[in-house]
Amino acid sequence: MRTTLVRRAIAATAAVAASIAIVGCGPAPWSDGPEASKSPSPTVAPPAPNDLSGGATERELTAGAVTAQVDYWSTLSMDRWTADAVKPVSISLVTTVTPDDGQKVYLQKASMLAVPANATETFAPLEAQVDAASVAPGYLVLSPYSYSQTFNVGPVDPAATHVTIQFTYDFLVQTTPTSSEYAKQTATDTLTVAIAQPADAE
Repeated sequence: MRTTLVRRAIAATAAVAASIAIVGCGPAPWSDGPEASKSPSPTVAPPAPNDLSGGATERELTAGAVTAQVDYWSTLSMDRWTADAVKPVSISLVTTVTPDDGQKVYLQKASMLAVPANATETFAPLEAQVDAASVAPGYLVLSPYSYSQTFNVGPVDPAATHVTIQFTYDFLVQTTPTSSEYAKQTATDTLTVAIAQPADAE
């Protein structure tokens, strides 16, 4: 009888131990509390694109028989391209013509339109700036002769994170080397430049 009681006691002890072991494998009681859930990481807006981040950029534009090589740069460093600053954009342009039969290429007009925006909103464009040739038929821009100009992007809405700058170039091409008749060709280009944000806005 004593042996039977001892065996039953041992069996009961083993069952309790197994039950404790099973309970011990479960999640900790405090892991289900509100403190266990981590706060989501704040969303960080991606940096605005910037075609002048390297200080300058070069584009090749084609308009009919005319190919224009255009260099863009700013004398104002990118960290000073703030919303309230006057932001200069300089250009240098030279063209070639194909086929080159001796006809000349003239720049009749160059214009710039700046449109500020952010990730969710586009603001009203700034007043367009136009440089119309003061001589007829225009400024000679056939290589090796070039055209240089500086346009200014004025103050923009403080909520803007970048500005899209649209350039338009109107060329006149002689129909023949000795002709006083011209064909008009238009080339367009777009730069996106970031607006430097105040330190407390980052």
